[in-house]
Amino acid sequence: MSSMASYLLLLLGLFVAFLDTTESQIGVCYGLLGNNLPSPAQVISLYNSRNIRRMRLYDPNQAVLQALSGSNIEVMIGVPNSDLQYVAASRDNAFDWVWKNVASWPSIKFRYIAVGNEVKPSDAALAPLVHPALTNIHEVVSFYGLKDQIKVSTSVDTTMIGVDFPPSQGAFRGDVRAYIDPIIGFLVAINAPLLVNVYPYFSYSGNPSAISLAYATFTSPGTVVQDGGNGYQNLFDAMVDVMYSALEKAGGPSLEIVISETGWPSAGAFGATFENARTYYTNMVAHASQGTPKRPGRAIETYLFAMFDENNKEPQLEKNFGVFYPNQQAKYNLNYNSIQKGYESV
Repeated sequence: MSSMASYLLLLLGLFVAFLDTTESQIGVCYGLLGNNLPSPAQVISLYNSRNIRRMRLYDPNQAVLQALSGSNIEVMIGVPNSDLQYVAASRDNAFDWVWKNVASWPSIKFRYIAVGNEVKPSDAALAPLVHPALTNIHEVVSFYGLKDQIKVSTSVDTTMIGVDFPPSQGAFRGDVRAYIDPIIGFLVAINAPLLVNVYPYFSYSGNPSAISLAYATFTSPGTVVQDGGNGYQNLFDAMVDVMYSALEKAGGPSLEIVISETGWPSAGAFGATFENARTYYTNMVAHASQGTPKRPGRAIETYLFAMFDENNKEPQLEKNFGVFYPNQQAKYNLNYNSIQKGYESV
């Protein structure tokens, strides 16, 4: 082989590697809490037509699973909180759940099983169920020979953080350690990421005197927070790195984070406007491939919340997180899963 051919092959390999780390990082959460939503078949067609390659599905809706069959969409499927008691109770129950909702659908590309969503460590009924449910589901996934294809995790929110500034000092609250530490140990042992719901909107709307809209929507012209050698130009990066710092202090320095939800409402509360939401989603999609100051250049797998406005949700702002209207019209001109350059200003 000539040196020129070898050089071209090397360049091609580097290009493919580059694409692998920067493309296909954006998924969209498909919620069903609306009485005016399109059929599952129409939704899958919409995902495909918009090149949305990943979906978070909160519960194993059988009609949606049927529509997903053969679609090539990678799926994060949820064990809803209402199923935790069942799957935590026995391995046989976990076998039943995994068979019915995962293993019997071989033509669906399952990527994650999210065991529980935002279970509060203080919830005496649900919190003790998460770790045994994770263990049972993972053992069944392993039995089916799928543990390298399907990662088992749980989705948490950022309210478990006790120290959130500066990002390098991020730490979990003392009262949640008994809950989160065994989960971290489990994820480290099986080499699975922690799923985290990250919402700069709520941090901004809860404290607008201290957090600027520009910082929350990726439009600050320069560094807002300097933390040692790391400069933070947007709140999203700061929130993710706070969680990474907390994981480091709790025995999980090797863990990756997958953003299992992030979004901005277009109406219904303070700061919830169409323009703010459009700016946030547009810039979030552009930013996902860039990593954070703690882990620069490492694309962040991110799931936008949510596919549609869902009119059966409460309170009012929860109805307005969709990136599409229920009639399938796009709310915002988002270019899913493409390499993006530059941010859009407010």
